[in-house]
Amino acid sequence: MPNASARLKHGRRTRRRRREDPARNELVSSSLESAQQCLFNQDYGTAFVHYLLVLNLAPMFKDFARESFRFTLFKWTEELDSVGRIQDLFDCYEQALELFPADEVILNSMGEHLFRMGFRDEAAGHFHKALKLRPDYPEARENFYRVANWLVERWHFLMLNDHGRNRKYQQAIQKAVQSGCNTVLDIGTGTGILGMCAKKAGAAEVYACELSKTMYELACEVVTANGMDGSIKILHMKSLEMEVPKDIPHRVSLVVTETVDAGLFGEGIIESLIHAWHHLLLPPQRGENEFQEPSATGRVIPAGATVFGMALESLEIRRHHRLCVSEVGSLSIAAAGELRSPVSCSPEPDDSMEPYTTERLSRLPGGYKPLTEPFTALNIDFNNVQELEGLSSREVQQIRLPVTQEGELDALAVWFQLHLDEESSLSTGPQEDTCWEQAIYPVHSTNGFVLKPQDELLVEVSCRDAFLRLCSVAVLRDGHEIRLDKRLDLQDSGNPIPNPNPNTEAELCSALACLQTDQNPTKDFCMLECSEMALLNNNDYHQSFCSALAKLFSQLKVKCQNKERGSGVQSGPTDSADSSDLLYVLDVSEGFSLLSLIAASNGHVKAYSSVEKTKQQEVLKRLARSNNVPEQHLEFWLNHTEDEQGMLKRPSREKLWSAIMLDCVETCGLIRQKLMEKASLARCLLEDGGQIFPAKIVVHGMLVESDTLLLESAVQGQEPTLGFNIAPFINQFTVPVHVFLDFSTLECRHLSDSVELFVLDLMDSTANYTNREVTVQATSAGRLTAIPFWYHIYLDQEISVSTLSQNSHWKQAAVVLQQPLEVRARDRVHLAVKLHKSAISISAHIQNTPGQMEQ
Repeated sequence: MPNASARLKHGRRTRRRRREDPARNELVSSSLESAQQCLFNQDYGTAFVHYLLVLNLAPMFKDFARESFRFTLFKWTEELDSVGRIQDLFDCYEQALELFPADEVILNSMGEHLFRMGFRDEAAGHFHKALKLRPDYPEARENFYRVANWLVERWHFLMLNDHGRNRKYQQAIQKAVQSGCNTVLDIGTGTGILGMCAKKAGAAEVYACELSKTMYELACEVVTANGMDGSIKILHMKSLEMEVPKDIPHRVSLVVTETVDAGLFGEGIIESLIHAWHHLLLPPQRGENEFQEPSATGRVIPAGATVFGMALESLEIRRHHRLCVSEVGSLSIAAAGELRSPVSCSPEPDDSMEPYTTERLSRLPGGYKPLTEPFTALNIDFNNVQELEGLSSREVQQIRLPVTQEGELDALAVWFQLHLDEESSLSTGPQEDTCWEQAIYPVHSTNGFVLKPQDELLVEVSCRDAFLRLCSVAVLRDGHEIRLDKRLDLQDSGNPIPNPNPNTEAELCSALACLQTDQNPTKDFCMLECSEMALLNNNDYHQSFCSALAKLFSQLKVKCQNKERGSGVQSGPTDSADSSDLLYVLDVSEGFSLLSLIAASNGHVKAYSSVEKTKQQEVLKRLARSNNVPEQHLEFWLNHTEDEQGMLKRPSREKLWSAIMLDCVETCGLIRQKLMEKASLARCLLEDGGQIFPAKIVVHGMLVESDTLLLESAVQGQEPTLGFNIAPFINQFTVPVHVFLDFSTLECRHLSDSVELFVLDLMDSTANYTNREVTVQATSAGRLTAIPFWYHIYLDQEISVSTLSQNSHWKQAAVVLQQPLEVRARDRVHLAVKLHKSAISISAHIQNTPGQMEQ
């Protein structure tokens, strides 16, 4: 029978042995030997090529050669990275993953390269795959947690937990669909919730688009889980790239979107809606008196918005955006020129500057003082395409704001009311219980200038590039106009700096009026990141370094003198620039740092700075000259190294470093990655008696109950969101450690006193550990939801700075428990604290047996 015959032939084929190919075997053998020899000779590129040949020709060697192949791949890609051959680097990883598609180590390593290059979406995908292959892989887990904070920002959880906002959107969509909007496009769909609302309301056709690969894949999972994968088409693309009929078959009658940021227009809603009206939406209804079928017209939800603003005083905003001190440590910084943050608004667009930043005013450390009443800055109708197209060409609007309270003008704050339809709206105001932050337009040019009641503040509002721009330009006082939009380069212009508190109003006006007639050209200003400005304004931090460095240098000088006396060598006066007894100091801080210059100002010190940007180096050089630091005593070590991977090196002479300053804590509140590895290398490069700064980091924490942290960490509750199953999918991106917290304003109940959680000793490797058990006694009853933590950074045994201090440029972080823990007063809570590389994890449970509390 044919079938029997087929089975018999198939059986014979499977028993037939593959014929040996001597030439092939010889090639594999010689290539494997060559790969191993090249690896021994550190010729990683050639070794990699040989391994590719061997493993493609003889896959049976994969298990045998896996470890050597990984090592070769990582060393070769490091070399490619160091010389900027990025495409070749990724080609190597692609070839490696063709051979080992389920290798979690290679996936994780490629993800790290992608993340460093700024490809966060792609990096997250690789970290996620590595974790699925090996859930207990700590490196991939740490990397995934870090990148998840970028990809699925915390506001996604807040919005899904904002039941009022969700219901209002659902009701507006339902009403529009029932009135005849039968085809719907959801622009920037996120989790897919608005598109699913439209489908649930009865829309015949629903389309959605999402640019983020991570969110696109998440939306596809959510839609499938809710049984709508066949009725909602999701596109991974910008709406600006969509075409009819290529991407959707015809124009839709309703666009729903929430592509608005704290400044309303920052996510490109104007551009996307103009494109939608011209290419994707049916034309709008022309008028109430003109008969037109509802299904033949288009509309947008939200229908429009009203933007509000307010002038305010806030020390917290001020210290992050402009220089507030005249000295930093032991240095006068008058010669630094104009330093300010990259957030600055002007009517003319400037690609190098951001027009605004964001803050949650209700949680702003130190609070804020309103200096004016709220005012209406702008109204916009999203259903009027002519109005949208004319937004960028609108004339600059000038608004006069009566000053209601005395205070220093630090910023304009902006929020808006989003009109979903003619009946329903959402407010992002600072007094609202909302998931939104407010947009902050900092003012740079008013140092020491106090607004007073009866003054009028002149504000200009424009939208030149479809960004909302607010700029404080002048103060009207007693009939005088005092311009604020001129830079205060008065030290160089020869004009006196106006006294911020003159005896008479007339004197103030006269002093400030000189700004208008100053014809001298303004020097280029130097931009620093907001956290760098805050650090520069933190004199306590720099004074602590002054004291610690001075103490170290004094000890080393005494030690050197004693050594010379013991050897009978007499030291005499020498030229400090060529002296053999110079102390060498290395500063490897991230970004802008004055620590190297503070060290060099001690005399007989040659300091190496990590500052890379040319303008910032020029600032340090000017400060060195004005503070009498010899030019040859300050160098920028990254200018002289070809291998950027070689972070810590010896000085150009044979001497070792007297001090190495490590940047240990990220602004967000986490320990910097690879800190302990850097400390280990730094210890090898210190001279006898030399010091790493800081010498030790002590982690402190506290038990708290915080609903806010829960709402920001995951979709809460067992009930579906608007009836949709979303939580299990987006909660995959829950991270156990929350960053960028202001503990001083976090809404929480303290359930314990602060305790010491962990110690990192950078000077003594034998004192370190990876696990610690801590028992904390609860002082109050409640639900333990999180453990915020911060650091006491010990420069030496006596001098320390805290990341929790009021003037700190650092934020705090918190471990959020997956399951809140009910505790009673006097309960003993057992914490298991672990440090893997730079990642801190904490688990908690109630201790049943009494024990002594660890300190």
